[in-house]
Amino acid sequence: MIDRQPFDLKAYVRDIAARPCFICGLIENDPACFHHRIFEDDETITFLSKYPTLPGYCLVCPREHREDLAQDMSTDEYLRLQEKVHLLSRALKSIFDAERIYVLSLGSLQANSHLHFHVVPLPAGLPLEKQQYHALMAEHGVLQMPDSEMAELAQRIAEAYHAEGTNRC
Repeated sequence: MIDRQPFDLKAYVRDIAARPCFICGLIENDPACFHHRIFEDDETITFLSKYPTLPGYCLVCPREHREDLAQDMSTDEYLRLQEKVHLLSRALKSIFDAERIYVLSLGSLQANSHLHFHVVPLPAGLPLEKQQYHALMAEHGVLQMPDSEMAELAQRIAEAYHAEGTNRC
């Protein structure tokens, strides 16, 4: 059973609309934008969500601030980004008893405009009414994980990610 804690969505929306890009801040090592990192290279950064609704909830983003998938990325850049999403999906499947890996892109020009993909393992056995959008919506609460647990989880996912990358070659 997944225990969720209430989430103040109104405060979150006010915050994200008023602040600079948190992904760019993370890349620039701004302490106010800290997230536990999984992987990064010259083009991509992958990290744990600060507000996970399911264990292993990650985001995959281009390092460069891009806002429009259709117009701001070449096909080759998009395919390289999706390769990272696929690799992360395989890593998450190896760690979690995931029935499916959810992948979606959210954000808008009003808030969270930096292009990013949510990559989330759906636990096996979760009742249907708690799956899909319900499982991803912070309105239904977020997991409260101590920083040490988040760091350990990020490390486990990073190790699985690197193993998947090595196995692929």
